[in-house]
Amino acid sequence: MDTLELIKRLVAVPAVSGAEENLQSVLREILEPIGEVYTDDMNNLFCTVGEGYHFLLDAHTDEIGFIVTEITDGGFLKISNCGGIDRRLLLASEVSVWGKREVRGVISTLPPHLQKDDDEDKVPEISEIAIDIGMSKAEAEEVISLGDRVTFAHYFTELLGTRISSNCLDDRAGCAAIILALDAVKNLPVKVTAMFSSQEEVGTRGAKVGPYGKNADEAIAVDVSFGYTPDCKKEECGELSKGAMIGISPILDSGISGGLVSAAEKASIPYQKEIMNGRTGTNADVISISESGVKCGLVSIPLKYMHTPVEVIDIKDVESTANVIAAYIREKAGEINA
Repeated sequence: MDTLELIKRLVAVPAVSGAEENLQSVLREILEPIGEVYTDDMNNLFCTVGEGYHFLLDAHTDEIGFIVTEITDGGFLKISNCGGIDRRLLLASEVSVWGKREVRGVISTLPPHLQKDDDEDKVPEISEIAIDIGMSKAEAEEVISLGDRVTFAHYFTELLGTRISSNCLDDRAGCAAIILALDAVKNLPVKVTAMFSSQEEVGTRGAKVGPYGKNADEAIAVDVSFGYTPDCKKEECGELSKGAMIGISPILDSGISGGLVSAAEKASIPYQKEIMNGRTGTNADVISISESGVKCGLVSIPLKYMHTPVEVIDIKDVESTANVIAAYIREKAGEINA
């Protein structure tokens, strides 16, 4: 399975929180040749292979975006946010409105010639901005309804080497890593369920209920984490192209964290440790306290410019993440079935 083409396919469709159906269709096509695919009432999608000792792997499908709240008399769209939006990025951004068809637009901005002296220091509230789609109100209402989702315009850019940029690599990169790992372990004498969870960006909602009834023996969450740039503290970040970030935290199971490190070292898979002093800010926080508790680990992919239209990763780190998880499950399967 080609990693670059897999990620390109996953980022091509919109999946703002609560509206993940388009991505589910793509995931079904990819996963049905691998295992049993099914969904639940929270729009979580699952793929299960094998039987026996049960591993649950999780990555979230949703991306940050907006929801249409008003169509003004002038045909502009007013919006509210779905997930953590950095308001500094919004003015003059290109967006897609996902109504009856995709409608491209731009977020309006005041030319510098018309600004007052203190305008350049202001970051407008989301309620103060508007999307210009070049339509009248009547034309807009033909294709757009209140409640339709809006995303940053979807682009996929190949940078130098094996680095790529897109607006929703958080967490399509994690989805890709899990697909690669699942394909690698599908014939092992264990049970593995991949959970592609919904609504992470609005409160880890899908992952709160997804593990119920699955009777998983342990779980590994896969997300993105902070890639180092000069304006960051180096000790709080991973580095692109240096491999998977294996989480170490009080809320994560130390046996799984240590096992992931050991598996990576034995297989000579590049990795780096991510040290956290408590909550991880990922689905691992809620999976670990599902039902009577699930032992949980975390592997993250270093990503620069999180929650922006130009997120950047190295696809080698996606492959490293998949390889670490597969090596860990392969080793654990050997121990369990020895």
